[in-house]
Amino acid sequence: MQLTRRKLLGGLLALPLVPRWAISASRQKSQAPLPQDLPTRSYAGMTFVNPPGTHLDAATKHPVSLGVLQAVQDYYASRALDPEYQDYQLPAQGPIKKFARLVNAGTDEVTYVQSTTTGEQMVLRALGIPEAGGHIITDTLHFFGSLPIYSELRKQGMEVTFVRDRKGRIDIRDIEQAIRSDTRLISLSLVSTINGFSHDLKAVTRLAHRHGIRVYADIIHAAGCIPLDLKSAGVDFAACASYKWLMGDFGLGFLYASKDALSEVVRRNWGYYGLTGFTSHALPYDEPGDDVVDHAYGSDASGHFALGTRQHSVIAHLDHSLGGILDAGVEKIHAHSSALTEHLRRELVSMGFDVYTPEDSPAPMITCTLKNARERLGPGLARENIALTLSPHRFRASVSVYNTEQDIERLARFLHTYKSGKSAA
Repeated sequence: MQLTRRKLLGGLLALPLVPRWAISASRQKSQAPLPQDLPTRSYAGMTFVNPPGTHLDAATKHPVSLGVLQAVQDYYASRALDPEYQDYQLPAQGPIKKFARLVNAGTDEVTYVQSTTTGEQMVLRALGIPEAGGHIITDTLHFFGSLPIYSELRKQGMEVTFVRDRKGRIDIRDIEQAIRSDTRLISLSLVSTINGFSHDLKAVTRLAHRHGIRVYADIIHAAGCIPLDLKSAGVDFAACASYKWLMGDFGLGFLYASKDALSEVVRRNWGYYGLTGFTSHALPYDEPGDDVVDHAYGSDASGHFALGTRQHSVIAHLDHSLGGILDAGVEKIHAHSSALTEHLRRELVSMGFDVYTPEDSPAPMITCTLKNARERLGPGLARENIALTLSPHRFRASVSVYNTEQDIERLARFLHTYKSGKSAA
């Protein structure tokens, strides 16, 4: 059937409100009630709306499952004071525990942050940057939104080296050559949003730690789509938002700080959720004290980095989506996506496109360089209802569990038509 916006919204609003007692921990393994007559795709117990077009843009934002829609609706039913939901309890720590399992971290090494960039800047402050000075190494395949941070730090007195890529790769030997006696931090994206290049994170951290240098990794293009073991990698800090392959939403993500790193950082954030104890001496009937309050902050990641109000709806969202990812298994998800990206790579190479993504990249994305890509491909992609990432001189397709071989073939047909000159895109 043809899926219109009205049918989609009408179907989603028709999702029944299920009493909370009927939604047990095992519910993550079963399908949520589905709207009538809405076409869907399923993968390992996760059910998604089957879009009228082709969505090859998981690295920009991941579609949410119908189970997530139900979980979020449950939360909002409680916020609407629906009497059937008066006993609803937000799974506040559920996503923390599930994310920690997903990346092999201790729950005390993980806390919530608003975004990847928030986490990165918290790490910089905790390391006393820029006040304490010193040298930072980053690279030109790091997140393009992070590069201005290091340019600004350079203006504030930090020494910063931007290691440049060589044919879409960052060579660890170039990182090693950039190390100085005053280098304090290596900051990188584990998987580059630009082209999917993936660092050997364990090799980078071993190199850094031999010189007493800390390592921060942006893991937003790795978490949920490729196997990830932060403890084994030895990384000191990592952060990610949740709206990509964690199948979450905007406004909430995670910050990881290893126990070893936490033992040395300076607390630069004093948030309500970091407190382990609080006693007032200021209000009526309070016991007197030498100070206004007695308080203590935890020594864990929350104690150092947690702030105030969190996105409660996204917590409900993530508790369901992370459960689905864990149930499916990242290895299985990665195998599915890898088969699709390899199919697409073969098609792109056969058509003569300049593939910018290294062949050994594990990430489920493929980037090609194409001068004036946005103006040359944009109108045609819009007509064909194919969603991918278009930059001025690049295009990037990224896949996930909801994608099929038919999606890859549809994009390949469009690009073949473009290459053959039959499209005036």
